[in-house]
Amino acid sequence: MLIKTQIGLRSSEVTDEAVWLERRDSLRVIGGILAMGVVGHSHAGAVDQAGSVAGQNGPADLSERLTPLRDVANYNNYYEFSFYKTPPSELARAMQIEPWVLEVSGLVENPLTLSIDDLLRLFPPEEQIRRLRCVEGWSAVVPWLGFPLFQLLKKASPLSFGKFVKFTSVMQPETMPNQRDQKMLPWPYVEGLRLDEAMHPLAMLSVGMYGKRLLNQNGAPIRLVIPWKYGFKSIKAIVKIEVTDKPPLTSWNEVAPKDYGFYANVNPAVPHPRWSQATERPLGSSFYSPRRKTELFNGYAEEVTHLYSGMDLRQFF
Repeated sequence: MLIKTQIGLRSSEVTDEAVWLERRDSLRVIGGILAMGVVGHSHAGAVDQAGSVAGQNGPADLSERLTPLRDVANYNNYYEFSFYKTPPSELARAMQIEPWVLEVSGLVENPLTLSIDDLLRLFPPEEQIRRLRCVEGWSAVVPWLGFPLFQLLKKASPLSFGKFVKFTSVMQPETMPNQRDQKMLPWPYVEGLRLDEAMHPLAMLSVGMYGKRLLNQNGAPIRLVIPWKYGFKSIKAIVKIEVTDKPPLTSWNEVAPKDYGFYANVNPAVPHPRWSQATERPLGSSFYSPRRKTELFNGYAEEVTHLYSGMDLRQFF
């Protein structure tokens, strides 16, 4: 099921019809490939012009079209590898993503230990187009391949006193330079959600994008996608999901709590302590192009506002 945002993004609306039909055919094939477990062999190199999905000669307003794959693949915050945007597309080549095991544990009736093959057999991926908004002020529109997080959590069956979900990324210092040198953050990377947020249908686990398996620099082999929150909440390369009774101490909230709150919901009315969040730069556009107005909850207010009933939206979550 495709859950519409306020702007109603659909692949058939943001892509030429011929490209759309061709990609739908390819997705059927890719679905079969993913089901056979080939997702583990992700190529992490840079993606060039040929990898583009959205038309390159269309209008400058990217809010109504897919972000080109080359931009999503070559502009990444992946601090385990680098503090700059472009090096991860090359440095992540060394990352080991096979075999990969995802553990679901904590306050659950049915703890799970699953390979990527197991996940794909249990939860066949579907394409879902979602906005991505970075706390730094840039944004993208990405067609992800994945499944709703609640499906996995329901299989694990959280106990009644489980109220939060903690996500932990891979610890791989032999391939991740900044983990090896213990720079920037306490590693491994940790994120968290309230359980009701994690059970929302918009929250998804992604194993692919643009009709293909995830690139290493984009979170292979499995990552979180929480489109109404700032991008640092969408943790990459997940190895552990735990249901807890207390909010987990997340990586950025531990290091800079005034700058990066636990909730981190996209809110144009609440500035970051060092810059405004009222507008954003669509990824792939020129720095001199007009900026796009940021929408409350990244355009998903109709779907998620009820989760925060009674909370002060003027807070920097």
